[in-house]
Amino acid sequence: MPPADDNLLGTYLKDRRAKLDPASFGFPLTRRRTPGLRREEVAQRANVSATWYTWLEQGRGGAPSADVLDRISRAMMLTDVEREHLFLLGLGRPPEVQYHAAEGVTPRLQRVLDALEFSPAFVKTPTWDVVAWNRAATVILTDYSKLPVGERNILRLIFCNPRVRAAQTDWENVARFVVAAFRADVARAGAAKSVQAMVDDLCRLSPEFETMWRNNDVRKHGDGVKILRHPVAGPIGMEYSAFAVDGRPDLGMVVYNPVTPADAERIRSLLASRP
Repeated sequence: MPPADDNLLGTYLKDRRAKLDPASFGFPLTRRRTPGLRREEVAQRANVSATWYTWLEQGRGGAPSADVLDRISRAMMLTDVEREHLFLLGLGRPPEVQYHAAEGVTPRLQRVLDALEFSPAFVKTPTWDVVAWNRAATVILTDYSKLPVGERNILRLIFCNPRVRAAQTDWENVARFVVAAFRADVARAGAAKSVQAMVDDLCRLSPEFETMWRNNDVRKHGDGVKILRHPVAGPIGMEYSAFAVDGRPDLGMVVYNPVTPADAERIRSLLASRP
């Protein structure tokens, strides 16, 4: 059994460095005894001392700062996952959140949604914009395809869309939950500045939202039971569960499953009646 490696950060840095192509970074390929970039080349790109970087790989450099790790991750062009792993090894925590607006979903993720034939499901961003959905969601929840892109936001629908509001059997509790979970998601994603304009707009349009927002409550989305008042089928009970999308911290998936066989039959009948 190989001996344990106590210098996990140094080992990881050496491994990443060895996998980099010098030519793609503009360095000459001549007179190289080992693959990848040299230590001094990484140090040059990261704007740190070559001696200190060497000590870091050897486990003698002391604890690096977050700024240095960030510069090294950029110097090595690490992916988001690799950068997070670097911070976990170097500091014992992930890097501070850097919010990036979602860029839509992959065809594969859309196929996952579509496979949930009788379970309404959608994918949302940390700012609660709905960016993908399945057919069951359009029939039971909201037909997002008929809404302008800027209005496919769950908070806007809950507070500003009379049809969505009427579908909630306990609108006030639902609204409080949505605001609290939204606040937690936005803070976790570092997206407070990105949503400020929408928050200001909702405060202007809805005194109820303004009151709930000023309460500063936070909650996790998690799972639970929701009863919707459908205009055709009547009350439909559904269990909802929220899932993270692996590799896409900017996205989350919410799936609704019917609570009882009668609820499942209502959903099937509604889907069958819609072309």
